[in-house]
Amino acid sequence: MPTRGPTPGQDRMTTTRTALVTGASRGIGLRIARQLAEAGYALTLSARREAGLLEATTELRATGADVTPVVANLAAEEDLHRLVAAHTDRFHRLDLLVLNGGVGAQGSVADLPLKTYDLVLNVNLRAQFLLIQRTLPLLRAAAAATPERGAKIVALASITGVAGEQGLAAYGASKAGLISLCETVTLEESGNGVTATALSPGYVDTDMTAWKRDELDADAMLTTGDVAELVLAVSRLSAHAVVPNIVLTRAGGQLWRA
Repeated sequence: MPTRGPTPGQDRMTTTRTALVTGASRGIGLRIARQLAEAGYALTLSARREAGLLEATTELRATGADVTPVVANLAAEEDLHRLVAAHTDRFHRLDLLVLNGGVGAQGSVADLPLKTYDLVLNVNLRAQFLLIQRTLPLLRAAAAATPERGAKIVALASITGVAGEQGLAAYGASKAGLISLCETVTLEESGNGVTATALSPGYVDTDMTAWKRDELDADAMLTTGDVAELVLAVSRLSAHAVVPNIVLTRAGGQLWRA
């Protein structure tokens, strides 16, 4: 795929901050990418569909952003290795890993097909684990270069990982696991300057929540900007500060409901 800027393999161990954002072609991921580009980050963006990813890349490059697009399916392990390799070849360090890509699934414990459960856990938890594992050397390198800031991981979890929601058994379980994973990463890696934060919102107004609009208007949902602002805030914290989990709930009378 076309890229702009330094050619693969060129040394990018500079003061330029870099971020890798998954699920970045639309919705929350694209809004996060826009915010990070405005803040001066060089970006590696991934998504499963090439057309949407190229459209997002074109938009961001038009603003002057340094963007490397990589088509990757989080359900395919070889794609994850290729994604990390592409970022490594381009930048050699990673200041911010944003784990936004994932899948949703409706279904009760009694009725959900095991095949669906396996897919949700594979994409929403196993793939996230692998991406963290593969990028830790890059994150440690960035933290060593800027010890006052360190390096950050922000994982898009869900309020359903904190308080269970009927009909979202597999999704909530995967996000609860992701929240726990972030805590463990911080315990193990904060000595190397790497910390992880789970971000757990309720329903956000994107095309992924269109199925909910028969009972919940879009204007009653969170905005993608709400989520992106918190990602940017976490990225600005010093290496001394750790936020294990941020719960972002909708206004109204059900504080801990999605």
